[in-house]
Amino acid sequence: MSTTGTVGIKDTEFQQMRDFIYAQSGIYIPDNRKYLLENRLSNRVKILNLKDYGEYLHYLKYDNGRRQELARLFEVITTNETSFFRNPPQLSVFQNVVLPGILEKLRKAGNRSLHLWSAGCSTGEEPYTLAIIIHEVLKSEIASWKIRITANDLSEAVLRSARQGIYSEYALRTTPRDLVSKYFSEEAGRFRVDQNLKSMITFGQLNLNDRGQIKMIPRSEIIFCRNVIIYFDDAMKKRVINSFYDNLVPGGVLFIGHSESLHHVSRTLNPRHHPGSIVYFKNS
Repeated sequence: MSTTGTVGIKDTEFQQMRDFIYAQSGIYIPDNRKYLLENRLSNRVKILNLKDYGEYLHYLKYDNGRRQELARLFEVITTNETSFFRNPPQLSVFQNVVLPGILEKLRKAGNRSLHLWSAGCSTGEEPYTLAIIIHEVLKSEIASWKIRITANDLSEAVLRSARQGIYSEYALRTTPRDLVSKYFSEEAGRFRVDQNLKSMITFGQLNLNDRGQIKMIPRSEIIFCRNVIIYFDDAMKKRVINSFYDNLVPGGVLFIGHSESLHHVSRTLNPRHHPGSIVYFKNS
């Protein structure tokens, strides 16, 4: 036990835990993030009354409670800092360029069905934001469309919060005020998402390292996977991007985080540069 009350992790334990986490989730923790693993998992070791990380790893592999503990492990090692209307320049490209283009293409084909996939949806701010934008673009025409948003995350805890759809004012800090009053009802300082938005979205647990799970996702016109692949090494990034490529319909579009890049990761998706955003297209 260190002087701070954190359970210290030995180098061998760190390597074993890192390998286990990578095998389970595809999340790679580099050597310089050893302290992060120690800080975030120390509490679990203490709560379970275990001696060290070796015992914790044994618990994760063999104990009767391993499934529940694996869910807690995913919760503590993933970062869930998010908000509504995060990265406005990128969302502006989605609202004003990408979405209208795809809707027009579908209209011409006599198809009024649209599927979006929010991969790594955290506590739900991103898929609800997409639902708001779709409402704003289609307006009354939305009644004649079948629109589904599939929203997934590794952590069941954040999904529980997403399904509730109740948020603090802080989560709405970058949301235009007229949209807050239009799509949320305020209840004692908390903000509840409109049921019309909720009904568009299906939340579910998904591991991006599991090809079988990914194949169950309906084919998508648009995929958002922002600030997720930064946690993966190059091999895992390639696997995930290939899965997205397979999921996208011809002409489909992928949005990743504004600080992320597919340079050296994939040549199958074509980057298009817009002010404040790069968007990746699959050839038609």
